[in-house]
Amino acid sequence: MQRFMNNLARGMAMLGGAVLTFLIILTCLSVLGRAVNTFLHSDVANAVLGGLTKTLLDTGVGPITGDFELVEAGIAFAIFAFIPFCQITAGHASVDIFTSSLPLRVNRFISMVAEILFAMALILIAWRLYDGMLSKMKYNETTFLLQFPIWWAYGVSFIASVVSAVVSVYMAVVRIAEFFRNTTIIHAGSGADH
Repeated sequence: MQRFMNNLARGMAMLGGAVLTFLIILTCLSVLGRAVNTFLHSDVANAVLGGLTKTLLDTGVGPITGDFELVEAGIAFAIFAFIPFCQITAGHASVDIFTSSLPLRVNRFISMVAEILFAMALILIAWRLYDGMLSKMKYNETTFLLQFPIWWAYGVSFIASVVSAVVSVYMAVVRIAEFFRNTTIIHAGSGADH
C-alpha cells in the first residue's frame, strides 16, 4: 500500500509540475507578446520599422488571449496535484519550537490529530468542488474570453482533490496506527523515498 500511495503522490506531483511548467511558459510568452505589441504601437517602432510595424501587428503579435483564464484553472489543479506528495512526505510547513521538547507519544498524538483534521478538510474540499462542478455544468457557465466550460477546471481540480483526500486518509490511518501501536511506520519526510 505504501508503494502505491508513494507512486500515486509522486505521479500527481509530476503532473502538477508539468502543468505548472506549461503555465509559466504560457505566461512568459503572453508577457513577451504584450511587450512586443506595446513596442510596435510606439512612435519609436514606427520611426525605425515604418510600415513593417503594421505588418507585424497584423500577424496578431500580442498577449495570448485568455492566458489568465488558463492560469487560473491550471494553478488550482497544480495546487491539488502537489498536496498528496507534500502529505505523504510530511512536507507541510510546521512550527515545532514548543512541540519538539514534548515526549514522543505526545508528538504522535499531535501528528495523528493533525492528519485526521487534514483528511477531513480535504474530503470537505473535494465534496464542495464536486458540488461546484455540478452547478457549473447545470448552468453551462463558460469563461469570458476562451468560452470553455468552467466545469472543466472544476473537474480536473476535483480529480486531483480526490487523490489528495485519499492520500490524506491513508496518512491519517498510518498516524492513528503509529499512535496506538506506539511505533513509527513512516518517518516524517521519508515517505516518497521508499
